[in-house]
Amino acid sequence: MIPYFKVVIPARFASTRLPGKPLLDIGGKPMVIRVAEQAALSGAQQIIIATDHPPIVSVAQEHGFQACMTRADHNSGTDRIAEVSIQQGWTDDTIVVNVQGDEPLIPPDLIRAVARHLHEHGDCSIATACHPIHDDASMRNPNIVKTVLDKLGNALYFSRAPIPWPRDAYAQNQPLPQNIDVLRHIGIYAYRAGFLRAYGELAPSMLEQVESLEQLRALYHGYKIGVTIAQEAPPSGVDTEPDLQVARRIFEIHHNLRSEP
Repeated sequence: MIPYFKVVIPARFASTRLPGKPLLDIGGKPMVIRVAEQAALSGAQQIIIATDHPPIVSVAQEHGFQACMTRADHNSGTDRIAEVSIQQGWTDDTIVVNVQGDEPLIPPDLIRAVARHLHEHGDCSIATACHPIHDDASMRNPNIVKTVLDKLGNALYFSRAPIPWPRDAYAQNQPLPQNIDVLRHIGIYAYRAGFLRAYGELAPSMLEQVESLEQLRALYHGYKIGVTIAQEAPPSGVDTEPDLQVARRIFEIHHNLRSEP
């Protein structure tokens, strides 16, 4: 059964590494439209592109998607989604999935999975995802966020450091033991709208600031984050020009396959 949920796609026009990236072409359509099309395949009952740039609203509407203007001074995509939730007047128990506007290859199944996880775990305010990693380099890479879970599948912590820390193996300068479960965090979130409205009132925590991980604010203030485990990593998002070229090649390959007799 597919739960009732919404998708909001934050699409900020300014980007340090790739300016104007929501409108960059991928396979003949703007990137943000490719994201919305993936979201539409997830079973979401409503999809809203939230932006601070009027041309993005126009592009969304031209392709048949709903869009709304939000403030330009938001610190995060979560803050932008919270503004949309207030604009729409969603009830506290409405499930809202944050699908980043630079994820044109995001699997619809992953969107649906985090929504379902939150729907099935009423004690959680947020749901997110992770996948197993098995190599020592990923474990030690600070750009790869790791998480550890409790016995109910809720997040205990997120970190850029290696967690859990295999004390004996690393003390002897040995590689990551194969019998240790290491989970890499996937940056997709489902929220209850009531939490989104409360989020803006939560003071940032020292943990969030030290790790540069926004989700630690919710954990610090006692909110539960449920975690669904995917078996493999989803395709990467588009942050740089090389990422954009990869996405374009993938869409070109898929188009050519569909065009074959």
